[in-house]
Amino acid sequence: MASAASPSWAILGRVPRVTAADADLPPGTDLSLALPHPPRVALLTIPSRIFPGRTTADTFPSILAADASGLLLLKADQGPAATDLPRRKDFSWRPTVADYFVLDANTASALRLPDAKFIRRQGHRGLIACPGDAAGHYVVAELQMSVGDDTADLLCFSSHTGEWVSKDVPYPLPSRPMSPNCVVSHAGSLWWVDLSWCLLACDPFAHRPALRVVPLPEGKALKPKEASGLLDKYRCVGVSAGKLRFVDMYRNRSSGGGGAAQITVWTLADPDSAKWTLEYEATFGEICDDASYKATGLPRKIPVLALIHPTNPDVVYFFVDERMVGVDVRARKVVHCEVYELVQPSRENVSSRFIHAWLLPRALCSGSAKETEDDGVNDELQQLRL
Repeated sequence: MASAASPSWAILGRVPRVTAADADLPPGTDLSLALPHPPRVALLTIPSRIFPGRTTADTFPSILAADASGLLLLKADQGPAATDLPRRKDFSWRPTVADYFVLDANTASALRLPDAKFIRRQGHRGLIACPGDAAGHYVVAELQMSVGDDTADLLCFSSHTGEWVSKDVPYPLPSRPMSPNCVVSHAGSLWWVDLSWCLLACDPFAHRPALRVVPLPEGKALKPKEASGLLDKYRCVGVSAGKLRFVDMYRNRSSGGGGAAQITVWTLADPDSAKWTLEYEATFGEICDDASYKATGLPRKIPVLALIHPTNPDVVYFFVDERMVGVDVRARKVVHCEVYELVQPSRENVSSRFIHAWLLPRALCSGSAKETEDDGVNDELQQLRL
């Protein structure tokens, strides 16, 4: 059993460990979970029957969503397989077939979702527990849209029915493709987050769901494909203290900015509005000049963004070399610093998409569940503009 000092939240690594034998897990379970206090990273362990392949830099199981109910959405490729082509009376050979599982950390169990062939894009998929439902019902939803179309498909799997249902929704952004970096569950809705442009919010439990556009704060939208592949190193959207927050790292070239590397945190106080409020801003020079940063012995360098603290919006976490560093940005002080461990990726390729800020359900907090850069970063940051 965990002690009274058990963590209320975890920094969960996106890529779980894979064990070769069920004997390495507690009897009768589909997973095990170690929950160290942040800023150490929590790692999930799953058996090879869920992910039969070998974890490499290019192929690995992936936790797509971590809900405060204790549910996790896992993508786990199952290896090569033949697919029937009825019209041609033939079959095709697919190098890998994806399967999706909903893991319940409270009971250490896994449920394979049916008909994964309907699912298209990993970054377009989220999980949300039914608000106020004591039975533990949830929905997994994927937004499927095409450029130029004024409607999209909201593909939903409901635990209540055990089936996938496709719902037509008016699509408010037909002129530009949206490329979600993540999907966030907040205030009874799923939020598809495109870090270059905007958020789309939708209540997947609604009989007739509708998509609502929330642009990023003024001046933060980028051109299509601008800073592509870099945004999740220097931007993130997460829930902290019950509100959506947008964290942005950039070089301030405005009047008086002098090109200083800077961080800002914005708040969407009302989930029904589109108005962001600037909470605070600081330069990394100010943070590195503080005695608390100097005491870590870490170099003065631009870090990679990790996450925002889920209950204290003043604290933001960064990857700096082999350390996970928590900074009270408002006070410009380091409050946590610890060596971190991830299954994947390598430290040269870390970003906010490889971890989740996971508020833990009461069962895990009480312990009742089973537990067992270099200068190139500065060059990349140059591509991010105000």
